[in-house]
Formats: sequence, structure tokens, C-alpha cells
Amino acid sequence: MPAQPSAPQTTRPAFLPALIAAAALLSGIPLLGADWFLLIRFIVAIMALIVAWFAVQASQWWWTVVFFAVAIVWNPIFPVPVEGPWWIVAHVVVAALFAVAGALIRVPLTRT
Repeated sequence: MPAQPSAPQTTRPAFLPALIAAAALLSGIPLLGADWFLLIRFIVAIMALIVAWFAVQASQWWWTVVFFAVAIVWNPIFPVPVEGPWWIVAHVVVAALFAVAGALIRVPLTRT
């Protein structure tokens, strides 16, 4: 019986940072306007940059653009002044984007 070619081995390194960011976004909705919301901004911005880096490694540049934009909007140093219901909707939509990206970004394993 001839040997069948194996599928390339991949990993999902963005999965955990994406889940952490999604959880922070959803749990941060009740904290909007509170002092603790600054912590949510830090978590989301840092995780967005981590997911963007894994997207670069996976050669999926479109996710890089998305998560650089997320890092800019949620950055804690120069916060974008957004309030109201649109900000809540943005949290839910970006949490969904993180979940999808975490599942779809696959980086090939390198054997050493």
C-alpha cells in the first residue's frame, strides 16, 4: 500500500490570547465608565497585538490589519473617546472577531 502524504502540521497559537481578549471584552461591558475599564483596555490592546503577530506568522495579513485597528481603538495610553450603545456593540463584535481569528489562524509547526 503506497504511503499517503500527510497534511502539514499546524498549530493555533492565537487561540488562547483571542479567548482571553474575548472574555475581557464581554466582561468589560458592565465596567464601561468605571476605573477598572482601563485594565480591560490594556488586556484587549495587548492581546490584539499578540494575535496580529500570530497572523503575520501565519501569512494571514488581513487579520493583522483588523487587530492593529483593534489595538489602536482600545489602547489605554491615548484612549479613543467612545461611549454609548455603539461602544457596547463594538465590544460584542470584536469579541466575536477574536473568537473567529483564534480558530482560523494556523501557523505551521517547525521541527527542530
